[in-house]
Amino acid sequence: MLDQILGALKIEIPQLITHIIGFIIALWILKKFAWKPLLGLLDERRERIKSSFDEIDAKKAEAETLNQQYQAKLRDIDAEARKRLTEAVQEGEKIAAKIKDDARVEAKDIMARTKSELEQDFAKARIQLKEDVVNLTIDATEKIIRERLDTQKHRELIGRFIEDVEKVK
Repeated sequence: MLDQILGALKIEIPQLITHIIGFIIALWILKKFAWKPLLGLLDERRERIKSSFDEIDAKKAEAETLNQQYQAKLRDIDAEARKRLTEAVQEGEKIAAKIKDDARVEAKDIMARTKSELEQDFAKARIQLKEDVVNLTIDATEKIIRERLDTQKHRELIGRFIEDVEKVK
C-alpha cells in the first residue's frame, strides 16, 4: 500500500531518504552554528526590550513624582495667592477706614470753622445792627426834636436804650 501511495505520488524512496538525511544534517549544522547565535540575539533583544520597558516604567514613575510635586507647588501658589489677596483686601479695608476717619475729622474741622465763622459773622452783624439802630434812632430823634444833640451824648442815650431792650429779651 505504501508502494502504491508512493507510486501514485511518484516519490522515490532513495531520494526521500536523501532529503531526510540532508534535512537532519541541515538542522544539526543550524543547531551547532546558527541556533546559539540566533538564540543569543533573541535573548539580547528580549533583554533590551525588558530594559526599555523598565526604563519606561521608571520614567513614568519619575513623571508621576514630578506631576505630584507640580500639583503641590500649584496648591502652594494657590494658597499664597489667596493669602496675598486676603492681605490686600484687609489693607484696602484699613485704608478705607483711615480715609473715612480722615473725612470725619476734616468734616468736624470744617463744621467747627464754619460755626466759628458764623458766630463771628453773627457778632459782626449784631454790632452793625446796633450801629444802624443807633444811627436810625439819632436820625429819628433829630427829626422829632429838631434839634441836634452832641454825638457823644446821643450815643450814650441810645446805647443805654438798646442795652435796656436787650435785657428785656
